[in-house]
Amino acid sequence: MQRQAKRRNNTRRAVIIGAVAVVVIGTGALLFSGKSTPTTTTTAASATTTTSASTPPATIKPIANPSPAGKFGTAPTVVVPTTPPPTSLEVSDLINGSGAVAKSGDTLEVQYVLATYSTHKVIQSSWTAQPFSFKLGAGQVITGWDQGMVGMRVGGRRELIIPPSLGYGANSPGAGIAKNDTLVFVVDLLKVTP
Repeated sequence: MQRQAKRRNNTRRAVIIGAVAVVVIGTGALLFSGKSTPTTTTTAASATTTTSASTPPATIKPIANPSPAGKFGTAPTVVVPTTPPPTSLEVSDLINGSGAVAKSGDTLEVQYVLATYSTHKVIQSSWTAQPFSFKLGAGQVITGWDQGMVGMRVGGRRELIIPPSLGYGANSPGAGIAKNDTLVFVVDLLKVTP
């Protein structure tokens, strides 16, 4: 019962953050397939960093053309492809962290930006409010986060493209997220607490 209450509180908090954090700034750039032009949405001007992306966890497919790395600690640029959405989780590290590694059961503190395939816009950003905390693997977040955040290091930035089966499915949790929507998150890992 306590777990359900906590989950409801986290859901309410996420909805409030989402309502407060609606951001739509621009479109453009970066080719996903080399033939079509995807939509780029930015949450703020961000500096670029030359950081190579690392290999995602072994069982998860890497993103073919990930968003720009940007600079850790500043709101990222999110690229939403115009190609058909993937049917399985895709993950790429945009910036490799050097701190503690996120494991199931740890509490993570993150900053994130969410864009959707249905809107091709940023619809939530913790950068406009405060960092978000959750317990990894405890069902406090969507399955795509519980699977996609494992192995990430503090100080890193990771992009997750989450299909509906690992997101909200046929349920729309609020404004900007359609039924069966594919979600694009860019997440900075600030802290891991075992």
